[in-house]
Amino acid sequence: MSFQIQKIKTQEHINAFHELPERLHKECSWYRPPFRFEVENVFDRQKNERFQKGGVCERFLVLEDEEVVGRFAVFIDPEKDDRYDPKLGGIGFIEMENKPGVAEAIVDFAKKWHQKRGYAGFRGPINFGENDTFWGIQTGGFEDHNVYGMLYHHPYYEELIDATNPEKFDDVYMYQLDLEQPLPERLLRITDRLKSKDHIEVRPIDKKNLEWDGEMIRQIYNRAFSNQVVEEREEEFIGITQETIRQMIKKLKPVLMPETSPIAFVNGKPASFLVSVPDLHEISAKTGGTLNWWQLYHLFGFKKRAKKFRPLAFGTDPKYRGRGLEALVFIEGFRWTKKHYPNLKVLEGGFVSEKNWIMRRSLEALGCEIAKTYRVYKWGCG
Repeated sequence: MSFQIQKIKTQEHINAFHELPERLHKECSWYRPPFRFEVENVFDRQKNERFQKGGVCERFLVLEDEEVVGRFAVFIDPEKDDRYDPKLGGIGFIEMENKPGVAEAIVDFAKKWHQKRGYAGFRGPINFGENDTFWGIQTGGFEDHNVYGMLYHHPYYEELIDATNPEKFDDVYMYQLDLEQPLPERLLRITDRLKSKDHIEVRPIDKKNLEWDGEMIRQIYNRAFSNQVVEEREEEFIGITQETIRQMIKKLKPVLMPETSPIAFVNGKPASFLVSVPDLHEISAKTGGTLNWWQLYHLFGFKKRAKKFRPLAFGTDPKYRGRGLEALVFIEGFRWTKKHYPNLKVLEGGFVSEKNWIMRRSLEALGCEIAKTYRVYKWGCG
């Protein structure tokens, strides 16, 4: 089949970019659209700091007889890409009809686009921005709603992409925990023992001092992920900047639930944390992915209505590892959540690489189970 690739330049093109997945998933009861403004922030040169760090990103529509049958974005991000040998660019936000050849048209175009910029290959679907959202093609867990920050794909996406002969780059797992189930007694004993020690403190994130707590979390996170137990994960980590934290605070402050987000201290020093938000896709499902001023009433009382929530970030300073602090923040967060937000029934998060067996083992020890799998592929440009 003959497909045409059209660069997105106009508001009409942007609307088509968002309307395609809505049309493709119209009959799917599990699909929940991401908020349009959050997707658009990825492509906004003023709001995405990757542009200021030398990144280049372009997005396209795939047409067949003037009908939109696919979409995608391609990008290079030197700070991240140069960590691979040979360096790898990126492709993301892939959506497509179930048509033979449409995935090949997308991948062939992406190969030529990267070749022109001196790249030997690219990986994807990934995000030109945060590493914990809009990532991968869903390959498992289809009979469930996609949680906040994650996309939903029909099973045929995997088949179409496999026809382009990619390599598997990584599988990423989303874990779930039913909050009605009892927690492991062994971990409860560890948590209670730690809480009894005078030099250890755990408290909820303080919404009145979010800049201060955000900076502490940033420092823990950067130390934790630049010194990982699984060394091959370190090459992908470039650290969170103060500007990134500032943007996250601005975006998430209205929906943060302090009791789901504990910070642990050792001798007064920040040591471990967990930050969670309610599943905002429960709102986007009602608004069709928009959040205009006349739709803001959906946010009123939402934290007391939400059924699912997602841990967005977690980490422990390497010098405090092996002391049970991960269990402490998780168990305390679990307890506080049940007390203050009894409406929340399911935790879904993790976003853990298959290679990160340390984190996987820890989550499974807490009673979490794999709920969804997202795959990232790799293509050569030769």
